[in-house]
Amino acid sequence: MRALLRPVLTAFSAACLLSAASLAVSDAAFAQAKQPPAPSQAAPVQPQQAPALKQIALTDKQIEGVLVAQKAMDAITEKLPENTAPDQKVIAQLDAIAKKNGFAGYEDYDNVVDNISLVLGGFDPATKKFVGAEAVIKAQIAQVEADKKMAAKDKKEAITELNEALKSPGPSIENKGNIELVTKYYDKLVAALGDDQN
Repeated sequence: MRALLRPVLTAFSAACLLSAASLAVSDAAFAQAKQPPAPSQAAPVQPQQAPALKQIALTDKQIEGVLVAQKAMDAITEKLPENTAPDQKVIAQLDAIAKKNGFAGYEDYDNVVDNISLVLGGFDPATKKFVGAEAVIKAQIAQVEADKKMAAKDKKEAITELNEALKSPGPSIENKGNIELVTKYYDKLVAALGDDQN
C-alpha cells in the first residue's frame, strides 16, 4: 500500500532526488545507503517493486503549486516520527495545503511531486542538463569510488546501493515535455525538494 507521505519514496526515487540535489556524491550516496530497507512481504524474495507511478504531463501551474506548497508540507511532515503512518488530523492538514495550492488533494500533489522527481533523477547537477538516471548513477559510482575521505565500509555500502539502482531502473519518462518543463524550474525545484532526501 502506498504511504501518504512524500518522504517515503521508492529506493529509485530517493536515488533520483539525491543525484538531483547534489553531486557531493559522498554525502548523497552515504545518505542513500543509510536508508532503511523496505518492509518485506511474506512472498518469496523478489526484486523490490514500487507501486506503479501514474505518469502525467506536467504543467507550469502544477510545478508552481508544488513550489509554493512545499514549505508548508515540510513543516508538517518534519514533525512526524519516521516510519509512522500519519493520523487523520495530519492527512487533513496535508489535503488542505494541497487544495489551497490548486491540487485535488494530497494524493494529487504527491503524484505531481513523484513525476517531477522522476525527471529530476536524470539531471546531471553539475551541468543542469538531463542525461538520464543511468548516467547520473554511473557518475555517482565513479565519484564514490574516487572519494578518499569516505570510510571503506560506507563506500562499499554506497556502491552496492548504487549498483542495485542500476540493476532495477525506474520507469522511462513517458511525457518528454516534462523534461523541458522541469529544466525551466530546475534550480527552484532542487532547492524546494532536494533537502527532503538528505
